[in-house]
Parts: sequence; C-alpha cells; structure tokens
Amino acid sequence: MSSIVQPARVLLDPLDATGAAVEARRWLWPLLLLVVCVSASGTAFSLRWDAGPSVVQELQMSGKLGQVTETELAEEIQTASRKALVGGIAKGVFVMPLLALVLAAALWVVGWLFETPAPFARLMAAATLALLPIALYHLIFAICALAQHSLSLARVPELVPSSLAVLEGLTPKMKKVLGAVDFFNLWSVGLLGLGFSSATGMRRHRALLLCFVLYVMFVGVFSIGLPELMAGGGGGPGGRRGPGGGR
Repeated sequence: MSSIVQPARVLLDPLDATGAAVEARRWLWPLLLLVVCVSASGTAFSLRWDAGPSVVQELQMSGKLGQVTETELAEEIQTASRKALVGGIAKGVFVMPLLALVLAAALWVVGWLFETPAPFARLMAAATLALLPIALYHLIFAICALAQHSLSLARVPELVPSSLAVLEGLTPKMKKVLGAVDFFNLWSVGLLGLGFSSATGMRRHRALLLCFVLYVMFVGVFSIGLPELMAGGGGGPGGRRGPGGGR
C-alpha cells in the first residue's frame, strides 16, 4: 500500500516525499497513474469532440469538399472520431512511458556530465514522479471534457487554462512563448529538480536551477526555434510565417 501512497504524497509534500520516493525507487505506480490519466483524457476528448468542422475545413483546404457526398462526409467524420480515440489511448499507453524513459535517460546524461552519477532506477523514479502534475492535468481535463456537451479544437486550450497563453490580445508568437509559462509544466520541472537532487546528491538549489534552465532551452528549441525554421523554410525571402498558437 505504501508503494501507492508514497508517490501520491509527492504532489502534497514535494520537499520531503520526493526524496523518500526516489530513494525507494518508486516509479511503477506513478507511471501507471500517468498512463491511465492520459488515456482517460484522450478518450474523454474523443467522446466530446465535434469532428465535423475540422473535417470540413480539412476538405476545403485540400479542394475535395465539393467532390464528396454526404455519406462520404459522414464516414470521414466518423473515421476522424475513431482516430482521435485510438490516438488518445495510444498517447497514454505508448507515448508517455517512452517519454518517461527518455527523460530518465536525459537525467542520466546530465548526471554523467556533472559528475553526479546515480542508479538508473532512481532516475526513472525521479522522471515518473516529475510527470505526476501532467497526469493531474489530464485527469482534470478528462473531467472537464466529459462535462461538456460538445468540444471543438479551439476550446481545448481554454478548457483547463493553466498557462499565460490564454491572455487576450496576444500574437501567435507571444502565445507560443507564454504557453511555456504553464502551471503544471513548471510544477513538473520543480519536481524533476527535487528528484534529480535526491537521486544524485546534487545540492537542491543547483538541481532546481539546472532543470529550469534545461526546460527553458527545450522550449526555446522545440517550441520556438524549430517551428520558426520550419515555417520559414518553404518560401525563401519574404516567405516566413509565424508559428501557430495554442497549447
């Protein structure tokens, strides 16, 4: 029973509970909780998502809208809903465990670079515990989504407004930047720093600062830098487009 309660205490008492859970190498139950919550979130979205407008818009952009019958359009909408269901469950079952594994491997590399090695099981525990706020977000999202009569893609970022990207009057580029200032993401980064400190023996303030710097670098490269390069790669001079907004 303690193997279940101990990781859950991390959300309520991170300073003390994180170190104890990492020392005990508790990574299985946090990982299972993450899988269940993310799968539930994807399932809830697919059940409430009104796929019609998105399918019609996609057909309009491809120029095929006038070539499909009403029956074919209904089949396209049904197929899109099924894909959303399968994709949501697959994200929880396959993507999230892979993410936890990659995150633990990244911690191992960082520990090696800073000459603070640690057993991989402890780093895996630190990674899975750090993802508990993400699991909590998806649990809240699933509850909010099921409470809706229908849900559009535009409403998804607003359903659980946890980042500064929900502020009005922002340009798409600023939405992308402020989207990184997300409560659950920052909570997760903080837990990652505490877990890394417990696993490697690095001073707590140094581990926290290191993880926040790595988070800023990750956001800068994958959320801002690469989208800008991809948007500007197709048109040459004058062909740059700003990255799209959203979470």
